[in-house]
Amino acid sequence: MVFQVLREDTRTKARLGRLLTAHGAVETPVFMDVGTLGTVKALEPRDLLEARAQVILGNTYHLLLRPGADVIAAAGGLHRFMGWDGPILTDSGGFQVFSLAKMRRLTEEGCRFNSHLDGHEFFLGPKESMAMQRVLGSDIAMVFDECLPYPCDYARAAKSVEQTLRWARASKDQPHADGQLVFGIVQGGVHDDLRRHCAEELVKIGFDGYAVGGVSVGEPEAFMYQAVDASVPFLPKDAPRYVMGLGVMHQMAECVARGIDMFDCVIPTRIARHGTAITRRGNIAIKAAKWTYDQSPVEDGCDCYCCRNFTRAYVRHLLACNEILGLRLLTIHNVTALNRFMEEMRAAIADGTFFDWKEQVKKETVHERNT
Repeated sequence: MVFQVLREDTRTKARLGRLLTAHGAVETPVFMDVGTLGTVKALEPRDLLEARAQVILGNTYHLLLRPGADVIAAAGGLHRFMGWDGPILTDSGGFQVFSLAKMRRLTEEGCRFNSHLDGHEFFLGPKESMAMQRVLGSDIAMVFDECLPYPCDYARAAKSVEQTLRWARASKDQPHADGQLVFGIVQGGVHDDLRRHCAEELVKIGFDGYAVGGVSVGEPEAFMYQAVDASVPFLPKDAPRYVMGLGVMHQMAECVARGIDMFDCVIPTRIARHGTAITRRGNIAIKAAKWTYDQSPVEDGCDCYCCRNFTRAYVRHLLACNEILGLRLLTIHNVTALNRFMEEMRAAIADGTFFDWKEQVKKETVHERNT
């Protein structure tokens, strides 16, 4: 079995699981750290291991442009190229169909892009995406899909879902790397019946796992939960479920309560570059002047390399001086913080306290918003 459910929570739909991949087992629920270009920004693989990272993401679109399929093939695949021996998931490039809408033209076969780097035109569809992911040799390959914007009217969403399903079938039919798992992606915007239809048709095709796509694209939080609730009941219980692009603590806890197992997001590295730390009780702007003399760690009780060895005052000083070490230390902290949060979550499911734990997370988040 690719996915094993080890324990189910009695008060919610949360479950403790283990996903088996060609490069090792992944304990779920899991947060997956994003390494778009074959690196989690500012970190080395040994940093990621110390931060308890389990899975790294790479992006097919970006790696196709730089360094290109030939370079990665010559290296023997993405694992060897980036020096990471653990599991890798690769996005298909479908998100770029959404994010680069002004630079692309959709066709039945795929999407014609103008490169965001130099404007040259190239084509990416199910065949091309899966061929690149085969070269990358990722443990989990995502099908090529169309990520819808928010808002999106019903007629547009319905047409897009059918396109996504055709691309999912085409993606499934392509050759895959040895041991490579393939995940389908549920689309449908905020329309519950389209979500159900898409989920049911993907299950008929048959995939190793299923993602809820088209969230974290600007919609209100309630609509994100609605998309999950409209999708999960129609997905197999013995397959992992993945919400794409989500990395906020209380939102991940709520989605796990709805039956989700996997998440990814650029948040921990992105906000670190802007001087913000993720903590269990909310984000802290370490660049703020009030920390100039503060001799406490970035987060009390944190066991990451940054918090064990340095103070808020020192990290703030590095950031104020544009020293690279400041970005590295804050990124190490943020990545560790989210991975530790998922460890807490797994422990709460294991000992039967998940519901109370989730409610406490919610209270702390509300308090942080109000202070």
